[in-house]
Amino acid sequence: MTRRLTITTAAILASMLVSAACDSTHHSARTSSAPPPASSDSAAPSAVMSSTPVASSPAPSSGPATSPAASNPAAIWPTYHGDPARSGVSTDATAVTTLKVAATAKLDGAIYASPLVLRDATGPLVIAATENNTVYALRNDGSVVWSRHIGTPVDGSTLPCGNINPSGITGTPVYDPASGLVFAVAFLSGHKHELVAVDAETGAVAWTRPVDAPGSTPTVEQQRGALLLSGGRVWIAYGGLYGDCGPYHGYLVGIATNGQGDATIYRDPTTREGGFWAPTGPAANSAGHLCVPVGNGAAMTADAKYDMSDGVIALDGNAKVVSYFAPTQWRSDNASDFGTTGVVLLPDGTAFINGKSGIAYLLKQGALGGITSSAPNIAVCRAFGGPTYANGLVYVPCTDGLRAVRISGTSLSVAWHATPPGSAVVGGGVVLAPDAHAGELYALDPATGTVKAKLALGDTTTRFATAAFGDDGHAYIGTQNGKLVIVATS
Repeated sequence: MTRRLTITTAAILASMLVSAACDSTHHSARTSSAPPPASSDSAAPSAVMSSTPVASSPAPSSGPATSPAASNPAAIWPTYHGDPARSGVSTDATAVTTLKVAATAKLDGAIYASPLVLRDATGPLVIAATENNTVYALRNDGSVVWSRHIGTPVDGSTLPCGNINPSGITGTPVYDPASGLVFAVAFLSGHKHELVAVDAETGAVAWTRPVDAPGSTPTVEQQRGALLLSGGRVWIAYGGLYGDCGPYHGYLVGIATNGQGDATIYRDPTTREGGFWAPTGPAANSAGHLCVPVGNGAAMTADAKYDMSDGVIALDGNAKVVSYFAPTQWRSDNASDFGTTGVVLLPDGTAFINGKSGIAYLLKQGALGGITSSAPNIAVCRAFGGPTYANGLVYVPCTDGLRAVRISGTSLSVAWHATPPGSAVVGGGVVLAPDAHAGELYALDPATGTVKAKLALGDTTTRFATAAFGDDGHAYIGTQNGKLVIVATS
């Protein structure tokens, strides 16, 4: 059986302003059993992003769809920063009173992806993935419950640019408690990306499926963004390699969690680049709309028309644009890349993003605003990674150290500045933030940034590393040289 893939692209006029809401029901354009679309609270974009069928996918999934087990592992930290909004907050974490290494497990490759944390009948089950294309399940003592090697990773020397070698699983996997499956994308020798669904309890492969978009050039497409589970689909973001070489584009690919049916694909319409490469991947609100940060595009001249690069795009379940934002200086930002951090969705219906240009913006989820200078903004810092939100503060991973940005209504102000520059998470009364080059993990006071504890991890982490919280006094983080460090926090 073959599957059709759908792709949406179109030229976007510079004058187009979109006010459609980011709040309708998520559904598949190509799955007949999907629910009908909910009505949006405003009109669709004037330049409609129409879906058209293109080439079929290369092969069907390699295994049958699986029925949910009677009792799948519970989801404690099932996705990047804990939830689809990418808030980075654990409400299950016990009070953090100390940081010490409880155990270290040496895995078979660099760990760029955030760990996931589940709980089965035995206790915490930690999922980690490596650049050697191996997925692991481990316990708090560092023992391996199972490991599953997906296939030979890509030799980085065979790529035209990039800084990961070997290049295997880079984007953070996602866990689906309904099916009991962990989903990960492996970059396989031969330069192809494949989505694999693995049973969380046993490591058995339920199915695999090629997920390179038709017309794409996989040698220059990097799957760095975290996978997202939303609306019964796994969403996979692509951007370029380090160095921005070759004819890459930003793609977002949606695959049903049973591996069946048509994929839905959105391609950023810029003529080149426009990558969705932030390590957070897309974020989703409770209604299932996807908000995706977009990197630099090809349009940079004074007379260039807006090409949907250097901003934030909201997509519905058909992968159609319903809202977007770009700063008025998007052309100049295209030289520096706006989409270096992810979008974090706040519970009051706003969205926060801060990019390489150093300016943070507060947007309305229901109407991102189009090309505008009126969105509340503040100069914060040059930032890379995933911001986190808790109790009126956004923690921004600045290159010169974490900053807390206070949000009060539409007012933004910098509350404090601390040492570690990494992507933070919040739980147990502290902010946990790594310092990649120093190989350290900090526990900070959320209100002041004061250091409450600091831990040497025994290895450096990758630039975009972020920790994951458990629910029993542990946190977890991966390192550059393949160590999963299990941290006792109480």
